[in-house]
Amino acid sequence: MAYAWLYIMTNKPNGILYVGVTGDIQRRAYEHREGLIAGFTKRYNLKRLVYTEAHDDIQLALQREANMKHWPRAWKIRLILAQNPDWTDLYDTLV
Repeated sequence: MAYAWLYIMTNKPNGILYVGVTGDIQRRAYEHREGLIAGFTKRYNLKRLVYTEAHDDIQLALQREANMKHWPRAWKIRLILAQNPDWTDLYDTLV
């Protein structure tokens, strides 16, 4: 069972990317989609969940997030394309 999720949100294929961590991916993705969270994702209309990564340890998920935030954009896109080549919104797979 996953205790933490690393995820990437975007506004469109090859659009703006946001990397985050949560303990409840379904709730968090919903909050982003509905614009309930003030900040970067709301400002840039990032509503499409395009990447998820389950972790058993929150500390590992937080470290992975910190690392990914320093990655070049091309690395993040490569990661998304490996799991989700069509940039499909993964939100519907959560419910």
